[in-house]
Amino acid sequence: MSHPTFATGEQFEIVRGDSRAVITELAACLRLFEKNSVQLTETFGDDQIPPGAVGILLAPWPNRVDKAVWTLNGQEQRLDITELKRGHATHGLLRNTGYRKVEHTESAVSLQAGIFPQHGYPFHLTHRVRYELDNDGDLKVTQSLVNHSAEAAPVALGAHPYLRLGSEDTSGLTLTVPGETYLVTDETLIPRDKAPAAEGVDLRAGREVGSLDMDRAYTDLVPAASGRVESTLSASDGRSVTLWQDETFPYTHVFVTDKYPGQAQAVAIEPMTAPANAFNSGDGLIWLKPGNEFGGSWGISAKVSPTNVRA
Repeated sequence: MSHPTFATGEQFEIVRGDSRAVITELAACLRLFEKNSVQLTETFGDDQIPPGAVGILLAPWPNRVDKAVWTLNGQEQRLDITELKRGHATHGLLRNTGYRKVEHTESAVSLQAGIFPQHGYPFHLTHRVRYELDNDGDLKVTQSLVNHSAEAAPVALGAHPYLRLGSEDTSGLTLTVPGETYLVTDETLIPRDKAPAAEGVDLRAGREVGSLDMDRAYTDLVPAASGRVESTLSASDGRSVTLWQDETFPYTHVFVTDKYPGQAQAVAIEPMTAPANAFNSGDGLIWLKPGNEFGGSWGISAKVSPTNVRA
């Protein structure tokens, strides 16, 4: 009897109540999260790798390193260029790496992968991640990096989930992000300044996704009553999906695209511990001492039943 094969390797399913998530061996990618059969993240086919970096985890840096070059102790470090159009190194070093299973229960899975010394990044780290479903069927993701090197290593973390709300047209949903400021970028999307979130870029009161063309990071994030920062896609009937992040992640990057396969528009809401080009700017960058661990948590919650129903 033949078994199905997947381009992303082993598939780790976790289930709790009416919630289900699938995480892949490749890049520890969140391939699917659904609640009460309502799909809350974009997905992809068995024979595909994650299009548009959907669902992958980002380490030891999120987003971009300008021209794939940075300086360590006065010595130029050159990373592989992985964004050919702009000439940058993007989304860390684990996008094409298989993760090893550490523990897999019915409602949680823990994975890890090594980052080994290489050109452009001469450090040895382990990236650890745990996906778990809580009592409400919501998803919590905990990421961390451990430094095995003899010297302090520059590190940052991020994730690249795309949210959706079942079969709703994402273009008609309202996106809310509680960022008081945003990062002003040059033509290659490298941050050069920070500015107040004024008209046209302010998402605090919510904007319809269909009106947005965006690849932008927000910061000075205002926590919700829960104490966590919450970014939300909501429908007019009261249903919503929320990405939350703890204080370890002081940046939220929003990417709205019309190029996601099979979708008129898709929205990535990316929690980040540091912004693009942190290896050069130093903004948000952690210098992780030998033997130490750095990490934090983010997750996805949802209200999948309508609350604003007309009689």
